[in-house]
Amino acid sequence: QVQLVESGGGLVQPGGSLRLSCAASGFTGSISAMSWYRQAPGKERELVARITSTGGITSYVDSVKGRFTISRDNARNTMYLQMNSLKPEDTAVYYCFAFWGTNYGSWGQGTQVTVSS
Repeated sequence: QVQLVESGGGLVQPGGSLRLSCAASGFTGSISAMSWYRQAPGKERELVARITSTGGITSYVDSVKGRFTISRDNARNTMYLQMNSLKPEDTAVYYCFAFWGTNYGSWGQGTQVTVSS
């Protein structure tokens, strides 16, 4: 199995920055694509950003393009989400997700990001 643990969330003012981390353990050698999702109160969980196994291809939801950057360090089994120019509408619980093995997926427990003055 693969276990994921997110960290780096917190309270930040509008315009500020945060960097989220997602540390993987277990069968890390079988991990392929990884993603960040978020869920705001009363809303469905949405895909924020995705990165391929080598980090060569990334994609973003339109609302975060130009502000968020997804990356991964496979030597450290860690994925990151650098969030700049944060807005109140970015407030949500952020989750990481990893595909691994033949057809498995694992979720982290989530980390709260609150953007407020």
